[in-house]
Amino acid sequence: MQKYIRAANNICRSFTSFPKFFRISEEVSESFLNGKPVIAMESTLITHGLPYPENIKTVNEMEKIVRSSNATPATIGIIGGKVIIGMNSTEISSIASKSKNTVKVSRRDLPYVISQSVNGGTTVAATMILAKMAGISVFATGGIGGVHRGAETSMDISADLHELSRTPIAVVSAGVKSILDIGRTLEYLETLGVCVATFGPTKDFPAFFTPKSNFQAPCNVESAKEAASLIETNSQLGLENGVLIAVPIPEEFREQGLKTEAVIEDALKEARDKNIVGRDVTPFVLSRVQELSKGAALEANIGLLLNNTRVGTQIAIELNKLRSPEGTSSSRVMRSPVTHEAKNVFSPSGRPVVIGGSILDIHVKTFEGVKRWHCKDGKPMN
Repeated sequence: MQKYIRAANNICRSFTSFPKFFRISEEVSESFLNGKPVIAMESTLITHGLPYPENIKTVNEMEKIVRSSNATPATIGIIGGKVIIGMNSTEISSIASKSKNTVKVSRRDLPYVISQSVNGGTTVAATMILAKMAGISVFATGGIGGVHRGAETSMDISADLHELSRTPIAVVSAGVKSILDIGRTLEYLETLGVCVATFGPTKDFPAFFTPKSNFQAPCNVESAKEAASLIETNSQLGLENGVLIAVPIPEEFREQGLKTEAVIEDALKEARDKNIVGRDVTPFVLSRVQELSKGAALEANIGLLLNNTRVGTQIAIELNKLRSPEGTSSSRVMRSPVTHEAKNVFSPSGRPVVIGGSILDIHVKTFEGVKRWHCKDGKPMN
């Protein structure tokens, strides 16, 4: 029954168009329509996280990893005030080489950046919001924001944490950025009711550049299938929070990671001395760490990004299997968002639908018994 309820919800949703500033790429739209798994990726790593041209090379490699597994990458960003779900190479290059003119966008910044028609690199929080609007459930990134060191006086806490408490997206990351207070971040996530699980045989929570911190996650999953089951259960319970899957950095980057940890304290002290606060802290510290570590940090950062992409893609694939039994469920079509071309509009009555004077040809192929539903006030009724 849950499967039919989800399908009916998506029928109702399919009659709702997106805002004029919202665009889903043809590749992503076709993937929804054909039942292919889609995984979201942020754009702040392009605009503020990695130096040019390594940022473009890394994103291209991440997308290549996703496509090699027969899934679809959806890099999310904002260009000229337009939200793009599934940026193409030209769009990625445009924000990668002009990052100085690009705003780092979190939840609070979305209305301003869109209304002012400027470029924006989406953080974890903003990417979660936009991925949810597009109907994407899994998002791979490097590390999430968290509670900053000294937050007891500065009150500097990333919006990523609150977004995890109210947006049902699974975020696959290497844990919390190691320049932050990992212990307090985990405590705060517990307070917010966010499910946190490590990916692997232990509950050792990763510290971004190193596979272990001195803290434990409340639970762990040992495979992509287990992770997908956790995410789907969270959804079926009707919980509105996201799920954080923390993936340790690969062992081959352990040495580079340890070198990086050794210089983080110096970079943090320099930031305090220069009175750098808020959103500017992370880019500054990461830049200084890169310089002080003589390239070790960049190598480790890219390594964990690629690894998180591999893990996230496999989780998205397994989640897609759970939500499309036997790979042939009609929910494939029902889950797909509709572009302004309205080519995905579905009529459960089997009759043609005329919207705004447009006559639609509807072709339906079912693979299982059909249940009739209708919508009332945007909600499915049987």
